[in-house]
Parts: sequence; C-alpha cells; structure tokens
Amino acid sequence: MKSSLKKNILLFALTIITTLSGVAQTSYHSKAFDIRLNGTSNIHDWEMKALAGSSEASLMINASGQVTSLTSLSFTLPAVNLKSKHTQMDKNTYKALNTTKNPNISFVLTSATITPTGGNNYQLSCVGKLSIAGTVKHTDLVATGKYNPADKSFTVTGMKKMKMTDYGVAPPKAMMGTIKTGDAISISYNLKFTK
Repeated sequence: MKSSLKKNILLFALTIITTLSGVAQTSYHSKAFDIRLNGTSNIHDWEMKALAGSSEASLMINASGQVTSLTSLSFTLPAVNLKSKHTQMDKNTYKALNTTKNPNISFVLTSATITPTGGNNYQLSCVGKLSIAGTVKHTDLVATGKYNPADKSFTVTGMKKMKMTDYGVAPPKAMMGTIKTGDAISISYNLKFTK
C-alpha cells in the first residue's frame, strides 16, 4: 500500500515537472518602439511622438514556441519626451499635464487574455492602470501581438482612444486661446520586446 502511494506521488511529481519544463516564462524589454499621440484643434490636426521611454513584459512560451500568456507588462514614458513639430505646443502640453508634479505617463498590466489568431499572431485583451497627469484609472487595451521565433521577439501593436478630461487634463490652448485643441485623442503604439 505504501509503495503504491509513493509511486503515485512520484508519478504526479514527474507529471508536474514535465508540464512545467514545457512552458517557460521569459522576461522582455522594449528598446524599439513607436508611440504617437494624435488629436485635433480648431485649426489643424496635430501629432506628438514619444522619443524615449521604457517597457518590460513577461511572457509564457511553450515548448513549441507558442505564446500562452502575458503575465506582466509595464510602460513608463517621461511626458517631456513627447514632442511635436512645434515647441510652443510642446510647452502647452507639458503645462496641461503638469509635468513638474507628474513627470511620467505609465501603464501597469493587471490582467490579460491572449488568443492565437493564426501563425505566430495573437489578439491581446489587457486591463491595467493607466496614469496620466497624476490621475490613475483602470483601462482596457486591445492589441495585436506577433511572436518572431527567429529572434524570439514579441511585437505589440494597438491604438487607444480617450478624452483628456477623463484624466483631469484641460485641452491645451495657444495664441491667447485662439487655437484650441479638441478633447478626444488617440494613442497608437508599436512596441518590440526582446530578451
């Protein structure tokens, strides 16, 4: 009886070890990214591009090279690294974001669902805490992911629409209020994560 129990426990332990050895959690960071903030004004549309930021992610990848889950994701962007083609617009944006008090825009993942869509492509449904100008809100992000087995990179691409006022940001104005930006903005992102 005791030897049968020991065999069952040993068999169970071997099953767990074999299962876990087929799935590896890997930490990634993103050095290559393209993040753009787009909006409108009463004169023309505008765009700001992020020049620098940092992002990290942890993925579970099985033995056959399929991504099975996204276990963590974080992104931090110093707000002063958002640049447009116009210095005055940049200054007005930093003032609206109150960058002296709230220097960073950040996102921290709280949950994610990853769904294979064919080949090495995936749909990501993420929920996380987005912090802008000192206001933190839970937000959802839907993105596409692509795993490249050759260089073991994972690229995330998506776009999020929101309103500045949702985060307590008054849409910037210029030229003594004659140029007014719209409240609605979109953030498009393309992040390439590597080991």
